[in-house]
Amino acid sequence: MSTESLVSRARAICEQNGARFTSIREKVFRLMAENHGGQGAYELLEQLKQTEPAAKPATIYRALEFLTEQGFIHKIESSNAFMLCQHFDKHHPAQLLICEKCGNVTELHSATLHTEFSKQAAALGFHIHHQTIEARGSCRQCRGN
Repeated sequence: MSTESLVSRARAICEQNGARFTSIREKVFRLMAENHGGQGAYELLEQLKQTEPAAKPATIYRALEFLTEQGFIHKIESSNAFMLCQHFDKHHPAQLLICEKCGNVTELHSATLHTEFSKQAAALGFHIHHQTIEARGSCRQCRGN
C-alpha cells in the first residue's frame, strides 16, 4: 500500500476518533510508512529534523505515543523500536518476526496462537491488556532462499 493511501486512512481514522492528526504526527507517520523495519525514536528524530529543525526528543516521543494509541504503530519491545502497523486495529494482538541480519520486521496475526496464549494466561488468573510476541531469526532473503 502506498504511503499516500496509508496517510489518507490514518487521517480518516483520526477524524472518526476525534483525534488531531497534526503535521508533526503526520510527518512521523510518513517516516514510519517509508521504512519496513523497526526504527528507534532518536533515528526518527534525526530524520524529522530534516524538515523540522527545532524538533526535540519530546516531540518524537509525543508523536510516537499518539500513533501507538491510535493503533498505527507497534513498539518492538526487545529493541525499543517502532514499526508501522498496516492493519490500524487498536490494540490487536500481533506476532512479530524480526530479522537479526537486515532488520526487516514482518507482522503476523495468528488467532490460534492468540487464543491459546490467552487461555493459558486466563487459567493462571492473568488478564492480558496488550499482547505482542516477538521472534528473532533470519528472513528468507538473508538466508538466500
